[in-house]
Amino acid sequence: MNEYDYKPFLPEYGAKIAGPTARAHAQARLATPRAQGLFGAWDKLFAEPFRGLTTDGRTLANLFEPRDDGAPAAAIAQAAQALLAQLDVHMRAHMQFPVNSDMWRRWQNTELYAEQHGLRLEETSENIRAAVMNVLRVSMSAQGYDLARNVMRLNRFLGDLTGGPHVLGEWNYNFCLFGEPSSSGPWGWQFFGHHLVLNCFLLGKQMVLTPAFWGAEPCLADHGPHAGLHLFQDEERGGLALMHSFDHTQQTRAVVAHSMMGGDLPEGRRHFADNLHLGGAYQDNRIVPYEGLRADAMSAAQRRDLLSLAEKYIACLPEGPRAARMTEIERHFSETHFCWIGGTGEKDPFYYRIQSPVIFIEFDHHAGVFLTNAEPQKFHVHTIVRTPNGNDYGIDLLRQHYRSAAHYKHD
Repeated sequence: MNEYDYKPFLPEYGAKIAGPTARAHAQARLATPRAQGLFGAWDKLFAEPFRGLTTDGRTLANLFEPRDDGAPAAAIAQAAQALLAQLDVHMRAHMQFPVNSDMWRRWQNTELYAEQHGLRLEETSENIRAAVMNVLRVSMSAQGYDLARNVMRLNRFLGDLTGGPHVLGEWNYNFCLFGEPSSSGPWGWQFFGHHLVLNCFLLGKQMVLTPAFWGAEPCLADHGPHAGLHLFQDEERGGLALMHSFDHTQQTRAVVAHSMMGGDLPEGRRHFADNLHLGGAYQDNRIVPYEGLRADAMSAAQRRDLLSLAEKYIACLPEGPRAARMTEIERHFSETHFCWIGGTGEKDPFYYRIQSPVIFIEFDHHAGVFLTNAEPQKFHVHTIVRTPNGNDYGIDLLRQHYRSAAHYKHD
């Protein structure tokens, strides 16, 4: 069997869909003990003050600073203002929050329509939907926007496969604004739903596009209007090629566990919802110690390949912010760690993480959620990108902005 062949794991048509609409499905699923336990745990994490993802509970200072990265600030603000012009007062109240609102952290990547805030794209007009997507389009590179749209298309592909196109649809996503769109002041937007989460903070011509979640089950369409679409191949092949370039000593240091389920996997490392991800929904304050092989223990060619692999995950940024982000990553490259869980054969599923003081990237082959594979398979991929040490959602930059504004006001 081809490692990307999902067809043996198709459920009975409609078997995993609990209602005819997204709302009905969510209502039924949220009544189950497992879902109640998960969302209850998330509520507790949400109640914690934001600190940011760290390696030991202590946030490193002076890693980020306000600057002009050449972000298309005016175009993004104009697109957001055009969206707001189409909304009535009730719609605005439902989807717009202060820039420093904790609602930034109220996202999750399941299909469950559990959050009642934001614009729900499937429930808006085509004009409003187009205006929302235009905000995304002008905020990202063409590659990033295409990836977002293709994740949405594969979500509908999964809905058609499983008999739930109204639960798993192309437009089953929520959009929010934070602050007032501006070409100079702080503000941002959020887009979230199944397999796609984007948090975009802007401060003048600087932007932060994390936390970001990209995934698909399956990650390829073999029929229908999007036949031939196959996502995350570069991220998968790049990680495996890097592992194959390591010698025995380097691989031994990089590998955390050879098994993705049980075996030598550390107890408690696997989570029923996140699988091997550590930086998923509501994990804003998670402590994740460094593991694996440091970049300074790699050859020059391996360091180049690791940097290239990291760049694949920030290619969604526009040119200026992407270059600035790469400079930031390179500045801390000697502190960058690469770790691995799983096999290294061409057909083996695996997990890897790239982690430094300024970047946190995870790639994970997932077990089935709507498909029936009990173990991870290469046709189900989740990826996560975060900015550790307090700058997810641009929060550290916003704090500095407020301190600077207070200083000048006092003077």
